[in-house]
Amino acid sequence: MADLLVKLYELEDSVDYTELKKQNIVIKKAFIGDKSAILDFVKDNFPEAPGWAGECEYALLNNPVSCFIAVKEKNLAGFACYDATARGFFGPLGVGKKFRKGGIGRYLLKRALLSMRELGYAYAVIGWAAENALEFYRKAAGAVIIGDSPPEKSIYKNMIATQW
Repeated sequence: MADLLVKLYELEDSVDYTELKKQNIVIKKAFIGDKSAILDFVKDNFPEAPGWAGECEYALLNNPVSCFIAVKEKNLAGFACYDATARGFFGPLGVGKKFRKGGIGRYLLKRALLSMRELGYAYAVIGWAAENALEFYRKAAGAVIIGDSPPEKSIYKNMIATQW
């Protein structure tokens, strides 16, 4: 695992949602009234990442809210947060198993990163990216590995459960 860096100023200025619209999927900013449903989705779909629910909750309580969701026919399909772990950090990002491989993660990532750029960030840090996600972030956002950034040398070393 390593931290990644994205140059937000190099992202395309908009996202074409045509592909998702054909699938009846909408990407939108999360609404605080849906907090329980969103957190339940995160806990149910990503039990291997117990910290994600806390980060997602923090993003929902930010002002402005720093969480986007994907919705298909009134069902949550995925989520993406930023400014949750730390200012300027993207993540977590998750797509429910039955909705994977349809591009939802890529759309959520791009929408959240553009939101960060709109807030004035020049760069985004993708924290503690799993090995199997590195190629996704590289292709979808031009992310590069930040050298010498294993979890024990990153902001995550502050976690209670982390024993380095």
